Amino acid sequence: MESTYLPEGQLLTTNRNREYTSSLQGLERALETGVIIEGTALLCDADFNLHIDFPSLPGVRGILPRSEAVWSREGEPPKDIAILTRVGKAVACKVTGVEQREDTGTTVYLSRRLAQAECAANYLEGLIPGDIIRARVTHLESFGAFVDVGCGIPSLLSVDSISISRISHPRDRLYNGQVIWCVVKSVDRETGRIFVSTRELLGTWEQNAARFTPGQTVAGTVRSVEDYGVFVELAPNLAGLAEVRDCDRNAVHALVGRTAAVFIKSIIPERMKVKLVLIDAYRGEPAPLPRLPYFIRGDEVTHIDRWVYSPPGAKKRVETIFS
Repeated sequence: MESTYLPEGQLLTTNRNREYTSSLQGLERALETGVIIEGTALLCDADFNLHIDFPSLPGVRGILPRSEAVWSREGEPPKDIAILTRVGKAVACKVTGVEQREDTGTTVYLSRRLAQAECAANYLEGLIPGDIIRARVTHLESFGAFVDVGCGIPSLLSVDSISISRISHPRDRLYNGQVIWCVVKSVDRETGRIFVSTRELLGTWEQNAARFTPGQTVAGTVRSVEDYGVFVELAPNLAGLAEVRDCDRNAVHALVGRTAAVFIKSIIPERMKVKLVLIDAYRGEPAPLPRLPYFIRGDEVTHIDRWVYSPPGAKKRVETIFS
């Protein structure tokens, strides 16, 4: 679902934002119309007020008071860390006042809380499972990634929802600041919390396997080492099991997260298996983050009711039902 309520940072350099933030008249118009604008937080003072920079207006101070830093459905006061972590980053806000004084100059008062409240009411509350939205990665934890789904409002992307191929940590797939497509997994109407997923957008087994042919030697990423072989990721939604030949198994364990060259022996759709042979592995730097190969994008498809990963005739069925 395309939205005018973007993750923070996406509005900052747009012509629309410049129209409102490049002149005092523009900021006064933003006050009159109630539009959401963005500026960069230069610092947080001792009272936890954010000072917002408008580069085209060096004589104008933007002040975002502590009480206006974060919106919550319960009306709870913002945590200090939620304010401090905005320093150096874009902040979505509304203009709540413009004050001109001879001694202190011009001060523009701002509210992020009001911008988030409008985003929640006009956009997020209308989302349903299966809607495809844009989000921005803001923080990585071992259990998942927190993403901004609009005006700085967070959502959780759990580690098992990032891809079919298992990863040990979200940093194996994502990085802070990355803009991604997500599908709404569930919505808690009581708390307003939204949970999202990306694996349904990264292609079915059949779509991913079609990129490879038996007899090819290709690059992959070693994800885990088991007694019966090595799992090598060929794409975020496709992994194969590699035999280990002429290699010390203890040495192979050190290759997890590294790039490997593998020979494709066979591709078996009914078992969703790709059999590989480990040819060589690079023991230097970890494998680079793979590009997310979206097979479904939110600018082309806005909603899906179900997604079936398994190919026709497969003994095991892997699917997600949203409706």
